[in-house]
Amino acid sequence: MKHIKVADLMTDEVVTVAPDAAFKDVAKLLAQHDISGVPVLDDEDRVVGVVSQTDLLAGRAPAPALDPRNGVPARAPVAGDVMSAPAVTIRAEESAADAARLMTRRGVERLPVVDVEDRLVGIVTRRDLLRTFLRPDSEIRRRVTEEVLADVLGVPADDVDVHVVDGVVTLDGRVERRSQLDALCSLVEGIDGVVAVAARVTARTDDTDSAHTGHSRHTMQW
Repeated sequence: MKHIKVADLMTDEVVTVAPDAAFKDVAKLLAQHDISGVPVLDDEDRVVGVVSQTDLLAGRAPAPALDPRNGVPARAPVAGDVMSAPAVTIRAEESAADAARLMTRRGVERLPVVDVEDRLVGIVTRRDLLRTFLRPDSEIRRRVTEEVLADVLGVPADDVDVHVVDGVVTLDGRVERRSQLDALCSLVEGIDGVVAVAARVTARTDDTDSAHTGHSRHTMQW
C-alpha cells in the first residue's frame, strides 16, 4: 500500500544559520519568517543542531565568554551556544506517520530532512503533517474497499460495509477467517488520512489458536 512520504510534504527552501550566527540575528530570522526554529548547518550543509524559540527563550542571551587575560567578553553569543544538538532529523523516504511519531516522541515541532550523508534537503513541520488528514472521506473509503478489502485481503465487496465520516472509518460485516480481522484493522489504520477505526466485523471460521471476541475496536495512535 502506498503511503505519503516526508518528501511529499516537506519544504525544500529552508531558512538556516551557521553555528557562528549571532544570537540576536537568529531571533530576528525566526520573527521575520514566522517560524519556530532553524537548522544549524556546518560548512558542508550537514545538520549539526537546531535553534528553536524554546532554546532562545530558555537560555535568553547566554553570558558571553570572558577573556581570561582582561575579563573583557571574548565574543558575543552565537547559535552554537544555544542550539539543541544532536539534531532530531528524518530521511525524505520515511513515511508521514513515521515523522509524526518521531515528533511526538521527541517533543519537537519540526524535523530537518537529510540525505544519507546528513546533508539538509528540506524541512517538515507539524503543520505539514496535518495535511495528511485533509483527505476526502470518499478517497479514504475507496482505498479501504479497493486496496485493503479487495486487493490485499480478497474480501468480496458485499461482505463488509465501509462508512467514513471525518476520517473515522466504520466497518460492518463478515470476513471468511478470524485471522483476517486484525490484518483488516491494521491495514485500514495505516491509510493516510484515517483518524480512527471502529470495526464491527465477525468471521465465518476460526483459524486461530487463541480465542477472540469476534468484535474489535481499534483507535490509531501515533
